[in-house]
Amino acid sequence: MEDTARDDRITEAVNAETAGLDVLPTLEAARLLNAEDRKVAAAVEAVLPDVAAAVDRIVERLRAGGRLFYVGTGTSGRLGVLDASECPPTFGVPPDLVQGIIAGGYEACHRATEASEDDASRAASDLEDRGVAPGDALVGVSASGETPYTVEAVRWSRERGTLTVGLACAPASALERAAEIAVVPVVGPEALAGSTRLKAGTAQKMVLNMLSTLALARLGFVLGNRMSHVRTTNRKLAARAARTLAELCGLTAGDAKATLEAAGGELATAIVMTRAAVTAPEARVLLARSGGSIEKAVVRSP
Repeated sequence: MEDTARDDRITEAVNAETAGLDVLPTLEAARLLNAEDRKVAAAVEAVLPDVAAAVDRIVERLRAGGRLFYVGTGTSGRLGVLDASECPPTFGVPPDLVQGIIAGGYEACHRATEASEDDASRAASDLEDRGVAPGDALVGVSASGETPYTVEAVRWSRERGTLTVGLACAPASALERAAEIAVVPVVGPEALAGSTRLKAGTAQKMVLNMLSTLALARLGFVLGNRMSHVRTTNRKLAARAARTLAELCGLTAGDAKATLEAAGGELATAIVMTRAAVTAPEARVLLARSGGSIEKAVVRSP
C-alpha cells in the first residue's frame, strides 16, 4: 500500500536552519528568513540559460502574432496573473497579449481555492475558454512541478502545438517532463515547511519578470532601459513620459509636454514624431508597420 503520509518533494521538506522560527526573537527570525531569501537569486542564476532559451522561443511566437499565457494554481497562479496584469501599463501592449489563467478563476486571485489544483479535468476547458492556440506560448507555473491542473494544462497545450515552458522549483517533476522547455530554480526547503509562497514564490516571480520583460524588450517595447510605451493614464505616468521624452530626444520640459500632448499622450508616438520629424498620424502608421518598435519605425520613416 502507498504511504500517503510521505512526501519526498523538496518543496515539502523541513528546513533544519529555521527549526526555531516560532520562538526566536523577532529580529533573529527576520535574519533567518532573509538568509533563506538570499539563496533565491543564486538558484535563478543557475537556470539563466534556460530562461534565455524560453524567452527566445516566446519571442518567436509573439512576433508571429501569438500570445503568452501563464497557467497555475494557488500562489503560482496568482503570480502569473500578477505578471500578466502588469504588462499593459508597463509596456503599452494590449491586455490580451499576456494573460494569466488560474485554477478556480478570478475568485482564486483573492481567496484561496486550493482544492482546484487537483482538478486536472478543468485545465483543458479553461484553456479552450481563453482560446489557447498552436501559435501561442504557455508557461505552466508550479512550485512542486506536480500540480495536476498545471501539468495537464501543459500536456494538453503541447499536444496541440503550443510552445510550452514549465517553471518549477523541484527537479525531475511531472511538469518538467511535460513541457518543451523547463526552467527549474531549486531553492530548497522553505523557511516555513511547505509554504511555497516564500522562496519558491520569489523565484517564480523573478523568472516571470524576466520572461515578460525580456520578451517585450526583444519585440521593441523598451528603448534602452526605458518604458518607452508607457500609457499616461495618471499624473505620475504623464510626468514620467514627459521626462523620458525630454531625456531621450533632447527636448526641453516644455517642448516635451507639448509634443506629448500632440501625440495624444502616447509616448512611443511622441518619440517617433521627434526622431523622424513626422506628424502624430504618420508616427502611428510607422509604429503599426513596425510592430510597435520605435527603432524600426524611425528607420522606416521617409
